[in-house]
Amino acid sequence: MHEVSLAGSILKLVEGAAMREGFVRVRELRLEVGKLAQVELHALRFALEAIAAGTLLEGAIVVFDMPEGAAWCPHCCATVAYSERGQPCPTCGGYDLKPTAGMEFRVKDMLVADN
Repeated sequence: MHEVSLAGSILKLVEGAAMREGFVRVRELRLEVGKLAQVELHALRFALEAIAAGTLLEGAIVVFDMPEGAAWCPHCCATVAYSERGQPCPTCGGYDLKPTAGMEFRVKDMLVADN
């Protein structure tokens, strides 16, 4: 389950920001996780909750923004909606799609407290 590793990386990123910016607690953490990012949101939320105890993430509300997927189809020369890897082009049925959106995985923003 790579979500545990992702949760650890998010905690390190947040701790680094806290050192630079001087906050001591995160009230809300907003993550952008594209629908093609291959991240299981329930597992990531569980992992974040599991590692949060005693850290500045303890008690934080975690919100997920989930951008839709899109892909470029070289056969019909169009950008098409793409919700799952391995699907054919909804326009021409081709399988040579190149994902162009929906693969994001990042901390979008945080609501923090300095006391």
